[in-house]
Amino acid sequence: MEKAAKPRGRLCTLCNEKRAALKRPKTLEQICRECFYAVFEDEIHRVIVDNQLFKPGERIAIGASGGKDSTVLAYVMSELNRRHNYGLDLFLLSVDEGITGYRDDSLETVKRNELQYGLPLKVVSYSELYGWTMDEIVKLIGLKNNCTFCGVFRRQALDRGSALLKVDKLVTGHNADDIAETVLLNILRGDIARLSRCASIITGEDGPIPRCKPFKYTYEKEIVMYAYFKKLDYFSTECIYSPNAYRGFAREFIKDLERIRPRAILDIIRSGEDFRISTSTKMPEQGNCERCGYISSQKWCKACVLLEGLNRGLPKLGIGRSRDLDNKRNTNMRQANGTQNLQSKQCGSLDF
Repeated sequence: MEKAAKPRGRLCTLCNEKRAALKRPKTLEQICRECFYAVFEDEIHRVIVDNQLFKPGERIAIGASGGKDSTVLAYVMSELNRRHNYGLDLFLLSVDEGITGYRDDSLETVKRNELQYGLPLKVVSYSELYGWTMDEIVKLIGLKNNCTFCGVFRRQALDRGSALLKVDKLVTGHNADDIAETVLLNILRGDIARLSRCASIITGEDGPIPRCKPFKYTYEKEIVMYAYFKKLDYFSTECIYSPNAYRGFAREFIKDLERIRPRAILDIIRSGEDFRISTSTKMPEQGNCERCGYISSQKWCKACVLLEGLNRGLPKLGIGRSRDLDNKRNTNMRQANGTQNLQSKQCGSLDF
């Protein structure tokens, strides 16, 4: 008597041939690995093409931290560039914030990615640009506001590294979860200026280097799945200085919403895209920092203000956004300029 054939399991809902290996977080479809790779890569390709992110011949820097997002971004950008003949010159750009036991280890991953994907790597460091490492800053200010320093310094470091590479654009691994969190954070903070642009797929067009987000509609869980099934080499440890970051609370809220309704992430992004700022709302006017030349809506850019506070032993000088704090800061700076020449290092050594 013949044995009954064992059930093959649920078939892929796309090809209806191979066994399903996963359930897509975005659509809840049960699909095989090969179909997952295809739809994952094709969706990113469609985002690139539909939004005209690149032009043939452009030099593109990929912000590379060694984490899952930037590693998958580097791999997918490299693959799509060859497959669809984008005609781009791709580079890896990393920032060494000077965090012992975290960034030094993740940079080793980026150096391996450089060899694995055949992409040239440029590393810029806080110590070279600002004369401080994050280890030194945290030792001085503690864990409460350290993410403010790191975020401001990192953003400018990426622009300065991009300038050194002479690239046309910078692409980052910000995914759909990140953008939804940012929309929510800007609402909670009442930050109208950032709210008006945070959901844009291209930002910084009025600055030194435009930034693109090819993963704008790509879920974080799918990026993790892609990296896992492709066996990509990435660094998975979270920053040791960010356990109490304000963004973390927004992230948990977004995750709770996703568990109830997976499309909630995309809905928040769409809401961010559709926000209209009242014409009566006064928006900050962009100019350039009088000290280092970087784009700024104030006389001094945020990086120069923070750096001045560090070098004068007043690390909380640039923390906060109140009018009183700005007035106090300006008074202190005028007094300092009147009594002695500024000895602190400029935030970077490049002209913008």
